[in-house]
Amino acid sequence: MVRELIHDPILLGRKSAPAGEEDLQTARDLLDTLAAHRETCVGMAANMIGVCKRIIAFDNGGTPMVMLNPEIVKQSGEYETEESCLSLLGGPRKTKRYEKIKVRYQTMELEVRLKTFTGWTAQIIQHEVDHCNGVLI
Repeated sequence: MVRELIHDPILLGRKSAPAGEEDLQTARDLLDTLAAHRETCVGMAANMIGVCKRIIAFDNGGTPMVMLNPEIVKQSGEYETEESCLSLLGGPRKTKRYEKIKVRYQTMELEVRLKTFTGWTAQIIQHEVDHCNGVLI
């Protein structure tokens, strides 16, 4: 189900709680909401649809992907960039990102995975993990 986007910086600034099996419908809703905004958005965190759980959905090279409880465990190649956010008003803001990241997360089947991402996909994941941590650009 496509959910309404949240723009409240107080809610978006809260750290999200771990996600579990009871949050799988939220993950599906997040994918639906991302698909509905695909023209202007490449990633979303659950708090963007009003649920403060550690769930992200993003475009992984043309294929939508969901991560529950994502944690960046390794990073390299720091650079500065500018990003916008569908939940925040105003133009792009400066931020630091890493070219290469390793992420530990759970799949929709609650299986733990460890995967390395680079480039644009790594940048999207970092932005969404920031949302889970209550960090706004």
